[in-house]
Amino acid sequence: MSDLKSIFSLEGKIIIITGAMGLLGKKHAESIAAFGGTPILIDINAEKIEDFSNELNDLYDVNSVGYGVDITSEYQIEKNVNRIISKFGKIDCLVNNAANNPKIEESNDKNFSRLENFPMDIWMKDLAVGLTGSFLCAKHYGSSIAKNKHGGVIVNISSDLGIIAPDQRLYQLNGVDENKQSVKPVTYSVVKTGIIGLTRYLATYWNDRNVRCNVMCPGGVENGQSLDFLTGVSQRIPMGRLANKDEYQGTLIWMLSDASSYVNGAIIPIDGGRTCW
Repeated sequence: MSDLKSIFSLEGKIIIITGAMGLLGKKHAESIAAFGGTPILIDINAEKIEDFSNELNDLYDVNSVGYGVDITSEYQIEKNVNRIISKFGKIDCLVNNAANNPKIEESNDKNFSRLENFPMDIWMKDLAVGLTGSFLCAKHYGSSIAKNKHGGVIVNISSDLGIIAPDQRLYQLNGVDENKQSVKPVTYSVVKTGIIGLTRYLATYWNDRNVRCNVMCPGGVENGQSLDFLTGVSQRIPMGRLANKDEYQGTLIWMLSDASSYVNGAIIPIDGGRTCW
């Protein structure tokens, strides 16, 4: 029988986190460090990444390092894999967390977040980071994981909006013409749904090498939204509120650790019950 006290331990595991300097990326890294893992911080914004890795090392006595990597560049990812293998000798886990946060761009005439106005350049950029970047990270970091004797884990980060459509009524403002109303951009739904498909593919691709892949589908995080939005969205969630930014940490540790050793290809909503309705 396995030691139940240690099944959540990440001791000795080298764990890649993309988008590590984002709101949830930093929380992912913190929880990994707290459970003894070594967070490898990957982010296109390299300016503050060293400070954050040093902070983790001081707080949790780990050997975290950070790298500035553009995950839409296959060359940069390949180069980074080589650096990590040279330093640590292996990669155990990947958290595919990076994604664009689609911006709502407006002019005096129309709102470019709307489907009928949505620009091709934003479409291409959002898919390049959220889908192509996740594919490239799985291709290269995942290939390294598959070389391990005992395999490893890939956790993809989708969204509750990878399972259900956005309710655009949440974004409507009184007194604003329809063609100027903001909406959740189409790329968010496309990327987050695509991440679920990528998860299914990966869960069955390296199964003979003991590489598991699952997907986390977080709901929204309370982070300074307007009172009207918070009231509206809370009415659509059985628990009556958005998440706090640290409420996904326990699920991530479970998914990365031996505690979930027979979980593979799973789609895990963490949304206060929103996708039940």
